[in-house]
Amino acid sequence: MRLPLVGAWDEDPLWAKFYPLMVEHPALGRPLWRLGLGSDISRLYAAAREIGELPDGSRVLDVPVGGGVALRGLRPGARLDYVAADISQAMLDRALDVAHRRGVEGQVTTAIADVGDLPFADDSFDLVVSLTGLHVFPDPQRAIQEMVRVLKPGAAISGSSLFTDDFSGLARRYELVHAVGRRAHVLGPMCSSDDARRWLEEAGAGAVRLEMSGAMGYFRAIKGQLSQT
Repeated sequence: MRLPLVGAWDEDPLWAKFYPLMVEHPALGRPLWRLGLGSDISRLYAAAREIGELPDGSRVLDVPVGGGVALRGLRPGARLDYVAADISQAMLDRALDVAHRRGVEGQVTTAIADVGDLPFADDSFDLVVSLTGLHVFPDPQRAIQEMVRVLKPGAAISGSSLFTDDFSGLARRYELVHAVGRRAHVLGPMCSSDDARRWLEEAGAGAVRLEMSGAMGYFRAIKGQLSQT
């Protein structure tokens, strides 16, 4: 049973409206991010900035685009091919509104897509971004396989996720967040940070960096590059 006023992601849940509002207004989002997740929201902004550092002509996949949080990394006047993918048309519509307000709509195309079966060719993107996405996917291992598959060799996958780690003795606090999220159908089965590292490497991405900030982990890996041992 779904919780009232929440709903699954393909039903445009209430959280899908609140989350981008929180991120776009740091005065609101920073303390709430810290209170709810024990994390620093500036790490999310830093992950988005990598998009703006890409050379013109680069192709970016943002999945799930959600409310368009990562679009803050796009620079007006740049010439990127930015593919915003999501399972929800409502999310894509919201992301296009954000792109218009930021003056980057000419760089953005949208695609209804299941992350477990992405409708894109192998080796076709210069960057894959998945901010606060991995924990909502029904099969996070399959999602990682697909996101790495569509990356060009030498290109990066970057993102953030809630993980099921022990969190230095705060596990009970975050277990409640996880349980409520699953009950509301806005969280999937999730995984640990060790799972994510292993799945990235098994999918062919190395040089994995994964750093925890409270309950949230921030990761980056390079397709085809071996991890340091």
